[in-house]
Amino acid sequence: MEIKLDIFETMALATIVFYFGAYIRKRIKVLEKYCIPSAVVGGMIFSILMLIFKLNSILTISLDTTLQQVFMTAFFTSIGYTASFRLLKQGGVKVIIFLILSTILVITQNILGVSLASAFKLNPLLGLTTGSIPLVGGHGTSGSFGPLLEGMGVKGATTVAFASATFGLVMGSILGGFAAKTLIERNKLKTVKEYRDKTIPVSDFHQDNEAVLSHKKLMNGAAWIFLAMGIGAIITKFMEGLGLTFPSYIGAMLAAAIIKNICDLRKVKLEDKEIETLGGISLSFFLSLALMGLKLWELFDLALPLIIMLIAQTILMFVFGYYIVFRVMGKDYEAAVFVSALSGFGMGSTANAVANMDALTDKYGFAKTPYLVVPIVGCLFIDFINSFVITIFINIFG
Repeated sequence: MEIKLDIFETMALATIVFYFGAYIRKRIKVLEKYCIPSAVVGGMIFSILMLIFKLNSILTISLDTTLQQVFMTAFFTSIGYTASFRLLKQGGVKVIIFLILSTILVITQNILGVSLASAFKLNPLLGLTTGSIPLVGGHGTSGSFGPLLEGMGVKGATTVAFASATFGLVMGSILGGFAAKTLIERNKLKTVKEYRDKTIPVSDFHQDNEAVLSHKKLMNGAAWIFLAMGIGAIITKFMEGLGLTFPSYIGAMLAAAIIKNICDLRKVKLEDKEIETLGGISLSFFLSLALMGLKLWELFDLALPLIIMLIAQTILMFVFGYYIVFRVMGKDYEAAVFVSALSGFGMGSTANAVANMDALTDKYGFAKTPYLVVPIVGCLFIDFINSFVITIFINIFG
């Protein structure tokens, strides 16, 4: 039996899936521990049910995913508005160094992924779905580049990318603490006794941070997002005319970054919190829709290569953090904290990076510099750079 849902029914189902995921996430603590998003939890459960129904010829559900593209573009547009060179300059030299290291990691992950895919006689582009697309980019980037690669003939790209992103969230949390703790104890690093005041929020955008709701500010935030999306559509058409292949949101992200930096120069205040909030809402619905449409049966033939490629990426992350990041960032306690953070967002998300740092500094003492640098790189710049690096790889190997 097949059920076809229209756009309104699809969004109602996506809403139910998201809040069911939030319900399950609260009751299974390991999901909260590894920062698995509610949309991913709910979407994966839905996809597994659809797999069971398909294998037993019980039911298939066809979704109207018209709004998926809109939500995806809105989310990445909000990311573009964080690419402020003023903030990069304020962060100092260590921000630049950490950003360069993160960029090298992105490139290396993709080289490894493409190489291993070729060794397994698979499409080299499939290797990108175990590289920086899911690991540095997370589920959001996986949901945007996966369909693009499938459109280029890479079967199962979206499913592999989402599976890799989920693996990365878990492994990034485990690896970060292990690598940093080993560095501290083996090198007998001098730690500190100062602890962070838990009453001070890490981010103004934390879900528990209650702010005054303002229609005017939300409207302004939405206006800035749609303005950049419109300009981005023109940029996209121009770049496509040059014969380049890239996801549709790149133009909007670039437009948002340009607008942001022009506003910084002209001292025009944007509604940063509102743009961030609207971007977060868009991401939740985008991920719910994307996960609900996964074809998990496409993983059957790729199981062994996928496992080997993800293990290889884990080894790469450990070696890169332990032997390169630690030395470049100063070979001291703060350098070890940087290693734990990079393991977090290098295989998962910035939320994992902060969680890794919190766990480490709770035991050994507060490290000021990583808490300044990591959010700037992980929240503001690395997603922007990652998208362009991936685009280059797609155009080289596509």
